[in-house]
Amino acid sequence: MNKTMFPCNRRYWWLSLGVAAFALVMAGCQDPPASTKETNPIRIGELASLTGRQAGLGQYSQAGVRAAITELNAAGGVLGRRFELITEDLRSLSGEASTSVRKLVSRDQVVAIISSGTSGQALEAGPFCQQQGIPMLCDGATAPAVTEIGDCVFRVCFTDPFQGTVMARFARENLKVQRVGLLVDASSQYSLGLADFFKKRFVADGGTILAEQKYNGGDRDFRPQLTALKALEPEALFIPGLYAESGLILAQTRELGYTGPLMGGDGWEAPELIQLAGKAAEGGFCTVHFSTENDSPRVQEWVKRVTAEFGREPNGITALSYDAMMLLADAIRRAGTTDKAALRQALAATKDFDGLTGRITLDAQRNAQKSAVIVKIEGGAFKFLQTVEP
Repeated sequence: MNKTMFPCNRRYWWLSLGVAAFALVMAGCQDPPASTKETNPIRIGELASLTGRQAGLGQYSQAGVRAAITELNAAGGVLGRRFELITEDLRSLSGEASTSVRKLVSRDQVVAIISSGTSGQALEAGPFCQQQGIPMLCDGATAPAVTEIGDCVFRVCFTDPFQGTVMARFARENLKVQRVGLLVDASSQYSLGLADFFKKRFVADGGTILAEQKYNGGDRDFRPQLTALKALEPEALFIPGLYAESGLILAQTRELGYTGPLMGGDGWEAPELIQLAGKAAEGGFCTVHFSTENDSPRVQEWVKRVTAEFGREPNGITALSYDAMMLLADAIRRAGTTDKAALRQALAATKDFDGLTGRITLDAQRNAQKSAVIVKIEGGAFKFLQTVEP
């Protein structure tokens, strides 16, 4: 070996060690080889309340995301890479989403977020995703303000203006009612917004809103508000809340002797509502995104598979979260990369994606134009009644 290339005498030994140490440090600071990057799992972050009073929504939603990832990974993943799901439990607490989304993006380096939960949670997480340029795809956040956050926020569900209009028309045309009372969760943007859209269409169609009583999420006694509404003799009540409170409201409504039709939105769709309300839930009507009674072989095979994996029959939010994950995977495939800017562009260009809940085309506001399903609670289950197109 030429000693002038690698001097070994005592005068230069320290210099050799210094050069070697510097080389090691620099090697550690470099990005891993492209071949290593291309085989790393694609990390997807999920925000879901797996515990607390909204756990029914979060658990059913997570089941859909997991079912999609299992299916995708069994087929080899996307771009030759498998998916890895990292979930943050929001614990049904206000403010938790804004903290959790920072962990997923900054600590876990996820390429996208699936917001599995309420509009309020999506509104908390969305601004950070927009700031960071990270795509966020919402499965069941129906409030219009969610996608107004910016061009990094998308949704696969219908919106409250649509489902509010659907229930108002159903009340007038199918139930033939003229006078309606409302009981609304004042702490929920979902509930307030859905009530507003229902009122506007119901009044425009010639109906009368007798009164609007309010409560706060977490309340358990609604008898004062219900007594005041009952005194006005409404022909029906519209209760646009989440299942935890709505189940108690249905039970207390019947306890007070009110016998008219009870209506709600997609926040009702959880077995827990029927468990809380008992027989009082019978005959109630609500809008949902999907029905397991759909006789499509594809739907029935999916319901059977997810029931086996989840231990419970899936519902509309499970199907929506499944569609959200499958659409996200499709966008990564179309983008040919997990680069956040390219992924955002691919999501925005989504057209006629064949989802479990229907064909999904995202409009200029990144909202899905979707049909709604009206169900009736019969025999302790949500039974298909009709489909309403946009």
